[in-house]
Amino acid sequence: MIDIDNRPEEQDEEQEKEIDMLELAAKLWQRKSFIIKWSLVGVVVGLIIAFSIPKEYTVNVVMAPEISNTKMSSRGGLGALASMAGINLSSMDATDAVNPTLYPNIVASVPFKVDLFDVDVETQEEGDHYTVEEYMKDEIRGTWWGYLMGLPFKAIGAVKELVSPADEDSIDSNIVNPFQLTKKQAGIVKGLNERIAADVDVKSGIISVSVTMQDPLVAAVLADTVVTNLQRYVTDYRTNKARKDVEYAQKLCNEAQQAYLQAQQKYAQFADRNQGVSSRTGRIEEDRLRNEAELAFTVYNNASSQLSMAKAKLQQETPVYSIIEPATVPIKAEKPKKLIILIAFAFLFFAGACAWVLFGQDIWSNLKRSLHNPAS
Repeated sequence: MIDIDNRPEEQDEEQEKEIDMLELAAKLWQRKSFIIKWSLVGVVVGLIIAFSIPKEYTVNVVMAPEISNTKMSSRGGLGALASMAGINLSSMDATDAVNPTLYPNIVASVPFKVDLFDVDVETQEEGDHYTVEEYMKDEIRGTWWGYLMGLPFKAIGAVKELVSPADEDSIDSNIVNPFQLTKKQAGIVKGLNERIAADVDVKSGIISVSVTMQDPLVAAVLADTVVTNLQRYVTDYRTNKARKDVEYAQKLCNEAQQAYLQAQQKYAQFADRNQGVSSRTGRIEEDRLRNEAELAFTVYNNASSQLSMAKAKLQQETPVYSIIEPATVPIKAEKPKKLIILIAFAFLFFAGACAWVLFGQDIWSNLKRSLHNPAS
């Protein structure tokens, strides 16, 4: 009985809600011209914003580093289980401190970014040549509202510069010291960090490097340079000990060769001077010199073998990278998304106009009445 008695009340509430929605829809329909006008204003504002943002071109390079499977296979079933769980044990090998998971940190480091300062780049349209430092400092364009918002801070900075000149004047701006960057150099490093990024897939070890610039050719050249520098950095680290071993083995080999040539020369000179001499002392001296030459040759032969082994180890330690997707000059700009900006501003002004018609206008009228008649 209770449920039956409550049904009419529920139906009345639903009818009231329907009536309220119809009233709101009718109210919006009556002011449709106002809503359309402000929606068109949103479209115009969206167009202005979209075309005021400079174009940004993004280049993505995908590469796969060489990963040794010997240690993975030695782990047996553990490696298979880890692979199923999405963990690459070979990339976590303690013998290689620079594994692919650290590549993003390498790319984001200050020394890595400083090494890019002197890279020569060329713009696609004008064909002008710049270094990366010059391009980031003079050619990166911002939005007009960002420029206007930055004017007060530039004015304050100029006043401070006049009152108390910066200490940077004592630093040669042409010299880049990663340990002590100037404010401008630190700003360029920050800008490069915002435009250059590296990501790694922990499961597969695939490394992705992306570079975003306002010129497509500059973006492509810089992306290729970043990948090359990253490969060189990792190669130099992994082959550091092997290269030192090769240098040391080469030094020993050169010394052994010199000693062998000197011993051989002494033996040959003695034999030439004492031809036909049958004294025991002469024969003993000749045997001694011949033995020294043979011993020096044995040492030289062993040193040569050690040098060959060191070179083979260096070749084995040198990583090999497979470029899956190389750097190419992009045709279309990645940013700004003009259509999305246009739709977003049109919807924002449309929603604002609807809110004003439904609620804002009444609130504003009540506020004005309360201000004109405070007593009431």
